[in-house]
Amino acid sequence: MGIILWLIIGGVIGWLASIIMRTDAQQGIFLNIIVGIVGAFIGGLIISGGSINNAPLNVTSFLVSLLGAVVLLAIVNLVRRGSVR
Repeated sequence: MGIILWLIIGGVIGWLASIIMRTDAQQGIFLNIIVGIVGAFIGGLIISGGSINNAPLNVTSFLVSLLGAVVLLAIVNLVRRGSVR
């Protein structure tokens, strides 16, 4: 059950981050899930010092994951185009 919850929440976080960064038309659901999960990992490393598996699912952890996904998309945009949108 945990992996399904990770995929669903990762997809939602990736989708919201792609809307914020205006890359929604370039990504499908698979990339949204990847961006959401990797973004959650990055956000956890930045904010909580690497202990992301101990955090319960709440609004704070959701916002940290969203912040990590936005940072990830900004880095990808910077590498791809040479500028952040």
